[in-house]
Amino acid sequence: MLSPVFLASLRVGVDTLRANPLRTILSTLGVIMGAGALVSVLSLGDGVEHYARRQIERTTDLQTISVAPQRFHDVDGIQVENSNVPTFTVAEADSLQHAVGTGSDVALYTFGATLARGRADTLPRGLQLAGVTDAIWKIRGLTIDKGRLFTEAESRSGAPVVVLSRAAANWLVRPAAASREANPRRILPPVGPLTPAAAALVGDTVFFQGKPRVVIGILAADEDDRLRLAYMPVGAAEGARVAGFGDRAPTMIVKAAKVEDATMTRMRVEEWLTRRFGAWQGRVDVSTNRARVEQVEQGMLVFKLLMGAITGVSLLVGGIGIMNVLLASVVERTREIGIRKATGAQQRHILVQFLCESVAISAAGSFLGVALGLATSFGVSAVMRAQTNAPIYAWVSPSTILVAVLASVAVGLAFGIYPALQAARMAPIDAIHRE
Repeated sequence: MLSPVFLASLRVGVDTLRANPLRTILSTLGVIMGAGALVSVLSLGDGVEHYARRQIERTTDLQTISVAPQRFHDVDGIQVENSNVPTFTVAEADSLQHAVGTGSDVALYTFGATLARGRADTLPRGLQLAGVTDAIWKIRGLTIDKGRLFTEAESRSGAPVVVLSRAAANWLVRPAAASREANPRRILPPVGPLTPAAAALVGDTVFFQGKPRVVIGILAADEDDRLRLAYMPVGAAEGARVAGFGDRAPTMIVKAAKVEDATMTRMRVEEWLTRRFGAWQGRVDVSTNRARVEQVEQGMLVFKLLMGAITGVSLLVGGIGIMNVLLASVVERTREIGIRKATGAQQRHILVQFLCESVAISAAGSFLGVALGLATSFGVSAVMRAQTNAPIYAWVSPSTILVAVLASVAVGLAFGIYPALQAARMAPIDAIHRE
């Protein structure tokens, strides 16, 4: 319980600040600017980091771990087929998903080629065929333009459905003979929007190697995406693929929740392989872009340290302002301090009084600075969006506000100690007689 003397010191300190509002406001201004800078920089930094993470997830494979059977190994420059190579199934994908946890996603992926033909076509069209589980949509960030994606139930049952890329849909409705006469070696179709005829494929049946598959959706794509891809459940893709060169054994793709988690997720994958298959080295290839992941992690750490250093300088400027004001206050109130000590006040009471003034200044400045920083961060992010067309938004979290308030109060305490000690150590007689 607080003593009456302590409460009296606290009250005197607060009353002193209220008696000199202009001085209090001026001393608070530095903390306001420092706390505002801290909040705005952290909010904008978090917003830029979230934007960068979204870009990394969408355009790179830094968070992805590939787990593929190693069908061949090198012996003196000769590729020799491995024996006892595991074949991954949906059951293995489910088991690995349990091992890496719910924060990561696991998909089974097979790849090959196919010849597709619509009901009215006389010539087949060459497409790339991917047999996948439904987790691939989240891992690859694929979204639908027309129709829908196949569900988990359809994925597990091997339902005879297919989802086409935009390029594949456009390719299927082009006149086959005319296209081949114009450019018989063309691999990638020209870039273009989804045509009305291609959009009408949704709900229609396309034959892949003579196997009927219902087109249930067409993917949205970037303007530079020209891959002619057909996505089917793994079971449905088995009979619809052309056997031969280019076929890939079923591969599992694991995507970590964050770039920083890629290394830990890989360790969990390797532990699962050891439990499941024993000595898996040489039979299974686990690959990541570990070097690039480390570069990204280092870059994000440097960015955060740089932002912290910049805002730390702003807070130090505010703390120096508090110290200067309190030192001036000590000089002006020398006689008052001497009278208080002569009437029974002890050193700790004078110390508490000036520390309370310092904390009150820094706390008030931090709250005003938080408001200023939030307004600044939202305004600056709006300007960034208008100038760059990049979806960058200020990202405000409770931890950002808490850090700003605690840092401001800590700076107030740190820079208020010296003036408080100067006041507390005064001799009562000398202080009373000093002009």
